Amino acid sequence: MYMLKITSLDNKKIKDLMSLYKNKKRQEAELIIVDGFREIDLARQAGLEINELFYCPEIAKQSLNNFSGLDFNKVIEVNENVFKKICYKENPDGFLALIKKPDYNIKKLILSKNPLVIILESVEKPGNLGAIIRTAYAAGVEAIIINDGKTDIYNPNVIRASEGLIFFKPIFNLSFKDTQKFLKDNKIKSFAAGTKGSKNYLKVDYTKACAIVLGSEDKGLSNNWLNSSDNVIKINMKPGIDSLNVSVSGAIIVFEALRQRSL
Repeated sequence: MYMLKITSLDNKKIKDLMSLYKNKKRQEAELIIVDGFREIDLARQAGLEINELFYCPEIAKQSLNNFSGLDFNKVIEVNENVFKKICYKENPDGFLALIKKPDYNIKKLILSKNPLVIILESVEKPGNLGAIIRTAYAAGVEAIIINDGKTDIYNPNVIRASEGLIFFKPIFNLSFKDTQKFLKDNKIKSFAAGTKGSKNYLKVDYTKACAIVLGSEDKGLSNNWLNSSDNVIKINMKPGIDSLNVSVSGAIIVFEALRQRSL
């Protein structure tokens, strides 16, 4: 078993890895930083390919052998000092990987007869995006479409907030126009969530092919969606409260859809 060992923070591989914490560099390299044994394992289960795996035996709570079929030529052993510099988690478990970014093509997406889709416009906060992805997985959402994305889909905070479930959901960056074409081609109705919606979200039929459309944390949805959706829906709240966190709103509506589909 061959394994490169690094003990210096000045090593070029370490410097290259640290540069990937900048979104632009990750995009250029088409790599994802995945911190943690569980998250890496989930990425591999989803069919993603490890580019390099950084391993610290002084911290590791799992054995490398627990990764079935691992190519040990891609493993780099580092000491505790180096690992604590490169890791993202506050309580690292000794595993961090660079994984090749998946290339999803919406034209190859195979949908069920009555798909449930989430569309996110200008959602900014990685924690919210990750929480919505986790909800999508739990509710059986078939795809997530991002319009006017304000954060890297594979930001380490998104991966953490999604509990690694991001790797099991196809996520697409599309323009509003291309999203509209996708909905039309697949006969999917769109329900846009807005504080000025005319219809209570509980009064909508989600049992047919539909998309839940959610807007940015501060401005909500643009007029593009408010004017083109099949319905603008709202969650009724007590006076004095005009909106909920976007991930909370998404979970409420998506699980109502799941409830209806389970009847």
